[in-house]
Amino acid sequence: MKIEAVKEKIAQGRYIISFTHTEKLRQRRIKAEDIEQAVKTGTIIEDYPEDRRGPSCLILGFVSKRPLHVVCGQLDAEEILIITAYEPDPAEWESDGKTRKKR
Repeated sequence: MKIEAVKEKIAQGRYIISFTHTEKLRQRRIKAEDIEQAVKTGTIIEDYPEDRRGPSCLILGFVSKRPLHVVCGQLDAEEILIITAYEPDPAEWESDGKTRKKR
């Protein structure tokens, strides 16, 4: 996936948030506006072109100083699917939010 295309679709409101994760986002206090801002400021840190559900990627972006990971998938040619969003867990991620810790 290309970040420019994802940003454009998000800015135009051409996205859907996965129904299965809307409750998790509410519990994490992540709003649609937060996702939009994180994608707007974000960069792709992992690309999953061969995902069994279709091409997807992990974006690191920021809402003010709050880092957010947003997982996006290609829903169709017109829309992006927001699969989930969360704050990077320091137990899994280095302080830059981009690098997974070695296990």
